[in-house]
Amino acid sequence: MDTITSADGTDVRVYDEGRGPALLIIGPGLDDGTRTKKLAGALATRFRVLRLHRRQYRMDLKTRGSCSIADEVDDVLAVAAVIDEPLIVYGHSSGGVVALEALAASPHAFAGAVVFEPAAVTRRPLAGESGEVITRARAAIAAGKPGTALTIFMHDTVGLPRWQARLAGMLTALVPHYRRLVPAQIDDLEALDRLGVRLDTYNQITTPALLLGGDRSPAHLAERLDAIEHVMPQAERVVMHKRDHGADLKAPKQLARIIETFADKVLNRPE
Repeated sequence: MDTITSADGTDVRVYDEGRGPALLIIGPGLDDGTRTKKLAGALATRFRVLRLHRRQYRMDLKTRGSCSIADEVDDVLAVAAVIDEPLIVYGHSSGGVVALEALAASPHAFAGAVVFEPAAVTRRPLAGESGEVITRARAAIAAGKPGTALTIFMHDTVGLPRWQARLAGMLTALVPHYRRLVPAQIDDLEALDRLGVRLDTYNQITTPALLLGGDRSPAHLAERLDAIEHVMPQAERVVMHKRDHGADLKAPKQLARIIETFADKVLNRPE
């Protein structure tokens, strides 16, 4: 793992593997950089792959207070500055929002982006109009029930059927590694809602981008992609058939091939 310094002096941690053109992975919620290990391994045969340990999921930083999407964008741009060549960036779910915001903040730092079902606010807040998902989830965490908190998030925000949300909550509660990340997932949700609707900003992005989703994901994720595609007409759209929001875990090689094909196209395009 390498350490880089962000704009505010915070150390940024990235797993660094492989050789070739640089590709940065920004994982989804509940990811400390280890979730995308298989995806990175599939890509590292042709790319220098950097997996970000997202600031939102750094337990050693939680005493410093809340973490914004802007803070995480600064971390991404710090990595881009050190690499000193146009990056391909892959962002998944809330990490996809970080990727979009980084593209908007510094378009020349990136050769292209693949964004998988970004958890972007396109109309109503993700946690409900009054933030009730956050309120209920944090009450469950305070009561020592992180599994219940994740169940609330998975059902009311992600949109999983109640039985699947309960199963996800139960399994997470049984694994210490993930159980301790649940409060950060709720912080991540709050950060996304604080960021709000950014479609006007995404309309200004001219960096080549691939908007990616699965046809078995909750319908609202496709609707969010629709809204972003509408304001980014220069972006491509690809649907992974028989895949859902966990395609990076269930089909890392298939996802890697899509990323590779896109990267080859944008890295070899004429200036």
